[in-house]
Amino acid sequence: MRKLVIVGAGTAGTMMLNKLYNALDLSEWHITIVDKEETHYYQPGFLFIPFEIYNRRDVIKPKRDFFPPGVDVIMSEIDRIEPDKNRVVLSNNRILPYDYLIIATGSRVDPSEVEGMKDKLWHKNIFDFYTIDGACALRNFFKHWDGGKLVIHITEMPIKCPVAPLEFAFLADWYFTERGIRDKVDIHFVTPLPGAFTKPRASSILGDFLEKKNIKLITDFTIARVDNDEKKIVGWDETEVPFDVLVTIPTNKGDEVIARSGMGDELNFIPTNKHTLMAEGFDNIFVIGDATNLPSSKAGSVAHFQSDILFENFMDVIEGRKPSANFDGHANCFIESGFGKGILIDFNYDTEPLPGKFPLPGIGPFSLLEETKMNHYGKVMFRWMYWNFLLKGVELPIESNMTMAGKRL
Repeated sequence: MRKLVIVGAGTAGTMMLNKLYNALDLSEWHITIVDKEETHYYQPGFLFIPFEIYNRRDVIKPKRDFFPPGVDVIMSEIDRIEPDKNRVVLSNNRILPYDYLIIATGSRVDPSEVEGMKDKLWHKNIFDFYTIDGACALRNFFKHWDGGKLVIHITEMPIKCPVAPLEFAFLADWYFTERGIRDKVDIHFVTPLPGAFTKPRASSILGDFLEKKNIKLITDFTIARVDNDEKKIVGWDETEVPFDVLVTIPTNKGDEVIARSGMGDELNFIPTNKHTLMAEGFDNIFVIGDATNLPSSKAGSVAHFQSDILFENFMDVIEGRKPSANFDGHANCFIESGFGKGILIDFNYDTEPLPGKFPLPGIGPFSLLEETKMNHYGKVMFRWMYWNFLLKGVELPIESNMTMAGKRL
């Protein structure tokens, strides 16, 4: 029996499990998936919890609901991966040998990376929304907040779903308008980037949205510490931004098992071939999703596009061929802009987000780089698609690599 081990049963790991389960001969393959948590989180839904659009129940399901029969499921902490020995060592010292390994260990926020961030005001006046607990704590805070200075802050890049902080700002503008206290809420968006977003063309358009919504943009801010007593964030150049409530996106890092295994960079992301999705230096290890160090977005759509490429390359490699599929960094993101509307961007490593129609050229129904109600519906519909199609590895009618069809230069 040839042995395939998948470490990580989040979005990327579960998709790969289902795709390969349907393709491999189980009389010849033993498939194992390992994860430390039984609960699957629909992470894009965390954004909506502070604004009482979703609740905790809307974003969680048992992971086992998405595992096919006949797969060896192990719920355990992983102590380390030993790639030189082709094995995974669990926290109870159980050894999992493999012929091929897929690493899908994702990323996590680490507020302890910034002095004072996770101090006495944590989840009292300082919140994250990239965790279920942070999102729920912020919802409880906002329900009874009467206004003041709201600072939305990105610590450093890369982060999961780079548009999510902007979406949070837009939804906050809508939420406090609906509550009738928008004039009492002063919203600031603080970023280490030179603009509102990572891509210049989209950054300009999204920056205009911030201005129209009276959200003040502070760029090139590199945080040094959080002063809990004075309620302010302080940059390395001693620039200060005071707050009444701070919604921060802490440093995003890869899983600690990657550090223990000596496989990652300084943020525990794994050096990965940007086209083949193979771990650099290894011919039997693939990496997918947020665990990679690729210059693509860390988002569910990217993991979906990567899964198609990884599947093709995995089948090539196990059959003795060189990997033939190339990932182009394709990302596709709905941006909730509030008041029942949304924006859609579609881009890759080399091509900026462009205007046009998606996915059908000239028809849509979604509009690129435009604010429409249909784009909002696309964002809302995605949760159903995620649970019923994406996680199950079902083929979707969207190209894995970006196409220029329907786009205007």
